[in-house]
Amino acid sequence: MQTVEDFSVFRAAGPFLVPLLLLSVVALVFFLERFYFLHRRQIRTGEFLSGLGNLLARGRHIEALTVCEEAPGPVPRVVKAVLQQRDSGREAMRAAAEGVAILEVPALERRVGAIGVIAGIAPLTGLAGTVFALCRAFFRMRSQGHYATADAFSADIAAALASTAIALVLAILASLGHHFLVARVHAIANEIEWAAHDAMEFCSAPPPAAGEAPPAARR
Repeated sequence: MQTVEDFSVFRAAGPFLVPLLLLSVVALVFFLERFYFLHRRQIRTGEFLSGLGNLLARGRHIEALTVCEEAPGPVPRVVKAVLQQRDSGREAMRAAAEGVAILEVPALERRVGAIGVIAGIAPLTGLAGTVFALCRAFFRMRSQGHYATADAFSADIAAALASTAIALVLAILASLGHHFLVARVHAIANEIEWAAHDAMEFCSAPPPAAGEAPPAARR
């Protein structure tokens, strides 16, 4: 019986419960899609660059390009663009890396901002529901005059509180998800910059002498 009562209190948010639930579903779908997308595009960048440096030090450029084509994510694509310009000078390599990064970073950020927008408008939606419920309670009290009782407008008060509570929970969860995804995007963007720099160093470095170890990637 207590469960049924609690559920009715949850439903007391009234008509504003529908947009809040829709915002919750959209935020959850966007978060799961972005989490999966970003997870599939992260690689072990240190190991990738280390293996690539060994191939380039041995003059196996075609094999290095093949490794970049087979590896997933934006880091191998940026490195591939650098390798394709290795004979054109450092400025050409940097321009190629920047050109690919300009396309890759916005793809990582897609729909992340929408989650932040939901985190911002959820409290406003809850506040609108609260104001609507309180206005309804006020008009109900005024219509009943001196005969108004607490039972007459208790449902409207419950609606106001439920709307605010649901909106705040949604805003907190959406804000946490947004900050988490932003941190992941920044991490991948830093890896792109790091990989492009190391790839240019590999291509600009003179071939190692006999018995000398090839240059190692940073980190």
